Amino acid sequence: MKKLKNEKALVKKAILEGVKYGEGRGVVEFEPTDSAHEKIEYIYRLLVHDKVIQPIPEDQVSQKSMMHKLAIWASKMK
Repeated sequence: MKKLKNEKALVKKAILEGVKYGEGRGVVEFEPTDSAHEKIEYIYRLLVHDKVIQPIPEDQVSQKSMMHKLAIWASKMK
């Protein structure tokens, strides 16, 4: 897994866009007390469920790999 140039910024963008996506669909309401780790996992699983991104093999799923996958997703957005 090759680290992206500005991965931290892309993860932040992915969280913001993922929250909008999930709340726009009406499937989730994030609370201010939700941690970034919880948001990342929920957004990742929602995007996989909706077939927006390819899933990571279940034995390789980790917080770091989910963050990387979301960063790639965010990098492809306008």
